[in-house]
Amino acid sequence: MSGASRERGPAGGEPAKGEGTPRGRVWPRGPFRPEFWRSPLRGPWLTAVFGLVLLAGIPIVALTGLVSYAAYNPRLPGNDITPERGLLGFYLFDWPTHPVWLYRLNQGVHVILGLTLVPLLLAKLWSVIPKLFAWPPARSPAQLLERAGLLLLVGGVVFQFVTGILNIQLLYVFPFSFYPAHLYGAWIFLAALVAHVILKLPRAITALRSRGFRQELRTRLRDTHPEPPDPDGLVPVAPAPPTISRRGLLAFVGGGSLTMFGLSVGQTVDGPLRGTALLAPHGRTYGPGPNDFQVNKTAAAMGIREAETGPGWRLALTGPRPVRLSRADLLALPLHTYRLPIACVEGWSTEQEWTGVRLADLARLAGAADGSGVFVRSLQRGGVFGHASLSARQTADPRSLLALQVNGADLSMDHGFPARVIVPNAPGVHNTKWVRELDFRSFS
Repeated sequence: MSGASRERGPAGGEPAKGEGTPRGRVWPRGPFRPEFWRSPLRGPWLTAVFGLVLLAGIPIVALTGLVSYAAYNPRLPGNDITPERGLLGFYLFDWPTHPVWLYRLNQGVHVILGLTLVPLLLAKLWSVIPKLFAWPPARSPAQLLERAGLLLLVGGVVFQFVTGILNIQLLYVFPFSFYPAHLYGAWIFLAALVAHVILKLPRAITALRSRGFRQELRTRLRDTHPEPPDPDGLVPVAPAPPTISRRGLLAFVGGGSLTMFGLSVGQTVDGPLRGTALLAPHGRTYGPGPNDFQVNKTAAAMGIREAETGPGWRLALTGPRPVRLSRADLLALPLHTYRLPIACVEGWSTEQEWTGVRLADLARLAGAADGSGVFVRSLQRGGVFGHASLSARQTADPRSLLALQVNGADLSMDHGFPARVIVPNAPGVHNTKWVRELDFRSFS
């Protein structure tokens, strides 16, 4: 029979007793055949262990991702990176300016925990892969719905992790806009995850109770045996001899997660650990001196010309009393210095000492009323963040600066010379560099 085969037992006859293969069923070749999957480690218990850890970690990754979107203050003009969000933005709230480390912590957890979970996610997918090739695809409407949900769950988590990892590596290879796709994908995946947990949690609890975790960690390779046959078809019908114990597999996956954590945590912790962040695109150094810290986009990449930032540069303050200021004029105003972190959506963050003029002082200079926000425009020509709105709360915070110096030295070109915005607890892209205009206005 071309393209298909009748299932046989190990000796070539009918399926052996207890293997769980229906007599006389016709199977396509390859992974659709139950005997194709032979690892003796697969089974409900191992799958439930991986699932339990992911169930603890993935909701945290999802929640911090949604909070990250709220940090952009998307209700303000120019900040909405997902204008078609509709009801998906029901939870949005006004992003605070303190504690100053909140966005740094949120985004660090989002990215680093996501990377740490990758080995566990791959192990979980490996443990259930026979289920993805179950044949026939559905034998009842209920099973068809279950498999459709499984497709959304697996497809959703793969899409979210792959696009997220590519984004933090600055590999913008998407044929679509990353931000709305990642937001919509998150909600689709979360809906599928909730449905999956409701359906599978009782069975997972039963599987976890079927054997002790500590006992399994003491089980050696020679004592490793397949789990009893299960209705989901995870246990192989013709298992191969084990080449690794379950405790060995758990150690391998756990070691992979610890390695991912160790190679990425330095981008958020910063300091001496920055050099260990080999998985982070910003884990390297940027030269000696006070400006030696991460940059997301260089001046050259954003089309900034030195002639625009030289002596002829002027900052425009737009308000009831429009003002134009040179850099010397700004340096003559009262300057303030604060040590503030700057954190980016890709997960990197650093804390530096910034010196500049308070945005609130510039708002008063332009005659702006109390409670005004500010629309910031940059000299940059490329990218999607050449402008941003800051809320009235952000503008009024005394630590919100138009920074002119960092760590006692003038800003470098790549860090936004001649002036950049630094706002406590704001996403990095809203700390606009190469500022050319501050438009103070009331956002209703």
